[in-house]
Amino acid sequence: MILGLLFAMIFKVAEGPMEWIEACFEWSGNWVAIHMGAGDLRDLLVDGVIAGVGGVVIFLPQILILFFFIGMMEHTGYMARIAFMMDRMMSRVGLNGKSFLPLLSSHACAVPAVMATRTIDNPKDRLITILVAPLAGCSARLPVYLLMIATLVPSDQIPLMTKVTFLLLMYALGLGGAFFFAWIFHKGLLQGEGAPMILELPAYKRPVLTAILWHMWERTWLFIRRAGTVILGISILLWATLNYPKHEAETPSGSMEKSLAGQLGKFIEPVIEPMGYDWKIGIGLIASFAAREVFVSTMSIIYSVEESDTIEPLRDRLRSEKRPDGTPVYTARVCLSLMVFYVFAMQCLSTVAVVRRETNSWKWPLFQMAYTTLTACVGALLVYQIGGMLGFA
Repeated sequence: MILGLLFAMIFKVAEGPMEWIEACFEWSGNWVAIHMGAGDLRDLLVDGVIAGVGGVVIFLPQILILFFFIGMMEHTGYMARIAFMMDRMMSRVGLNGKSFLPLLSSHACAVPAVMATRTIDNPKDRLITILVAPLAGCSARLPVYLLMIATLVPSDQIPLMTKVTFLLLMYALGLGGAFFFAWIFHKGLLQGEGAPMILELPAYKRPVLTAILWHMWERTWLFIRRAGTVILGISILLWATLNYPKHEAETPSGSMEKSLAGQLGKFIEPVIEPMGYDWKIGIGLIASFAAREVFVSTMSIIYSVEESDTIEPLRDRLRSEKRPDGTPVYTARVCLSLMVFYVFAMQCLSTVAVVRRETNSWKWPLFQMAYTTLTACVGALLVYQIGGMLGFA
């Protein structure tokens, strides 16, 4: 019930602020396009910087709501109750209730969640929790989910609860995957016995609004800083690889195919085609290895570069995108396949660095990247292929 309320608010309450942010970035792009002379610098600012960063910052209202709810649970003492309630379920996969707190914190960000495993006394339990923590749906996945759900189910046709259900399913799939791999690692990968949970339950207390707001500000500043550094840098680099080397072509799409990014996307297209992805989606997958939310800014840049004279929401661009044979690219199967891919794919260099520091070894972060990426590819492939066998578009 709590998660259902949270996701309903993510869609409904944040709708207005998202429209304001979208309008601000759209106005900024138009202003720069009008007041600057034509050339690569203007294209870089409009199609690279503004479109790339704006495509991610627009999801800030939903992330603020997520951080507010997590802060409420932490400051009322409810988090400790969750650990107590989840202890029996966690024991079935070889862990205890303390391991659930980092998993729950991962819904905001996996970096502090991995650091929070220091409270787990047993070394085996701590390592397993570190290995599976990124599978819990962090806020960086939220922009991808929301974009794919908006593309899959237009808001003027599908009720709010349908969107909430899709989001709940993605988060449930992530937690289910975390429990499954924790059980696998407990049984076959790591030696040693688990430890029982000893936990003192704090008294319930009235939350302090200023503390919650400070919690929200810290997490929001981290998100904005990533948008201003990692995402901005990748957006500029991506714009350059989409535009260079320069080629004369009849269409912008034809020119983009011959760019560095286009050639790389074409190179991996045969590998990702069974999952329903084309070379443009392939560019997004590669770019988002640094940070998951970069997928959204990558799509913003790709379609801004391709149709720079048209300004419309990204989700409408995706709905109208066609393959060479005239069929839609972003069908229900492709959208679901992409969501499943990002449920399991680790794709966060910050988390890799923290896991390296916490485990004092490159062995575990490399193993973590390998098993999550393989699981993501297999899961996306199964969704797309089985959906086709069942007759879905």
